[in-house]
Amino acid sequence: MSSPDRPFGAPTSGGASRLTTWHQEMFTAVERWPWLHTLHDRVSAVTQPLYDRHRDNVVVELMHGGRWAGHSLHAALSDLPIGFWSGAVVLDVLGKDVPPGEGRMDPAATLSAAGLVAAVATVATGVTDWTVSDGPDRRVGLFHGMLNLAGTALQAASLAARLAGHRRPARVLSAASMTVTGAAGFVGGHLVQGRAVMVNRVATATGPNRWVRALAEAELPDDTAVGVEVEGRKVLLHRSDGELHALDDVCSHAGGLLSRGEVADCVVTCPLHESRFDLRDGRIVRGPAHHPQPVLPTRVRNGWIEVRGSQPRARRSKS
Repeated sequence: MSSPDRPFGAPTSGGASRLTTWHQEMFTAVERWPWLHTLHDRVSAVTQPLYDRHRDNVVVELMHGGRWAGHSLHAALSDLPIGFWSGAVVLDVLGKDVPPGEGRMDPAATLSAAGLVAAVATVATGVTDWTVSDGPDRRVGLFHGMLNLAGTALQAASLAARLAGHRRPARVLSAASMTVTGAAGFVGGHLVQGRAVMVNRVATATGPNRWVRALAEAELPDDTAVGVEVEGRKVLLHRSDGELHALDDVCSHAGGLLSRGEVADCVVTCPLHESRFDLRDGRIVRGPAHHPQPVLPTRVRNGWIEVRGSQPRARRSKS
């Protein structure tokens, strides 16, 4: 039982609690590193204008994953170099490599090279996703990327040693590469599972489960968008040519409020990272968003615009 002098869930002297505290304190420290802030500003000064210049390019949206993949491509691609390089370490441990001097790459070297090729696409998609992150998440994401680049460099050095016939240094460098890459994966896991980066922000939005008044009809002229809150859920209302539309106001990509963005031709642009959604059906018009916006049913009753979330369950007929 928790002590009456300590809130439930507060750190105790137990090992698990000490680990939790260490984990939280580590990432808090990372976010505050002055040199990381400086590096972040310098890298952003180069990458952000480049991204903004090519934001509308279909290749950029494909690199995000966007509406076609339904999730970030970076997460899927990152499994490839990790898998290849893990296989190289296993072969090194088992001694299943070709002795030097036979004029061809041994199996471990082949896997190392394949992982380096896959790492190019992984890094490119990771940088693309990083440009649409914010605040502390962006700085921790930069640290994650630095670790991945370090792991890739160590793997490249390992491959060079293999090709030169230096088997022992190659094995050491390969193991070091996997260690650093594993650390990068730990940081990446914190971003996704601890900070919900690149996670659908409206996946669990369902309410209200009945018709609820949202806004007086007179307060929503044609071609205007208004953000309201209905039973704790933020909703974007829009009227075009007399037709009402209601979407979840929280952007599925990073949680920005769509009601603060621009609307043109029934398409709303998120003010954070410029994802675009069709107000009529919530579909993605342009990324970096991966998930469409939930649409809420609307109606007008007694001068009020009413909305509803989840459809009511059908009543079972009595037999």
